[in-house]
Amino acid sequence: MTLPTAEIRTRIEVIRRRIAVACERAGRDPQEVTLMAVTKTVPPEAIKAAGAAGIVVFGENRVQEAAAKLSPAFLQEVGDTAQWHLIGHLQTNKVKKALELFQVIQSVDSLRLAETLQRQAAVLPKTIEVFLEINTSGEAAKFGVPPEQAVALAQAVAALPNLQLTGLMTIGALTDNPDTIRRGFRQLRDLRAEITAMNLSGVKLRHLSMGMTDDFELAIAEGSTMVRMGRAIFGDRG
Repeated sequence: MTLPTAEIRTRIEVIRRRIAVACERAGRDPQEVTLMAVTKTVPPEAIKAAGAAGIVVFGENRVQEAAAKLSPAFLQEVGDTAQWHLIGHLQTNKVKKALELFQVIQSVDSLRLAETLQRQAAVLPKTIEVFLEINTSGEAAKFGVPPEQAVALAQAVAALPNLQLTGLMTIGALTDNPDTIRRGFRQLRDLRAEITAMNLSGVKLRHLSMGMTDDFELAIAEGSTMVRMGRAIFGDRG
């Protein structure tokens, strides 16, 4: 069931207040944290309501679903300032369509995928902003490059002229133990520091995309600059 526009707006206001409190607790400026609305299975009217409430960054999990939604008319209704990120796993056979739909690909997790993005981006031609997805939890069910391979992948991506590496992304550990969750987020922050210290040409890791509905306050405490919220904004979905 789609929530009323007023409830979506209220939910976003509540989240922003919680972000502000988490930032104050961590000694951070709330302006450093971008709130992304994750729109997987969310109908167009709810997305437009989030846009009207001030959301400008949206995340989609699947290329095929995004292609069905993101028509020129719909994009115009959401607003010219809206930015669309792919946050789900990207198969190489869907790279061309992903490059047409998204401004940012957050789920680069292999050199093969990066090289495919490079080839297709060069043909268009366009430069695409990318994040490396890192599996900091070590959970087999999750995508992402292992942390020990992240630096090498960053070096390889830095050499691809049509890819602009601007962030790292992770999904928090599936556990109720806050120390375990924070440890994964801290590892991503440390990886950013390590890669940044290498001064790779063209690489500016401005973003740490980590934290979702159940753990975003822990992520903010560990330095997140972008939290990805679906259920907290749109309610439970089928």
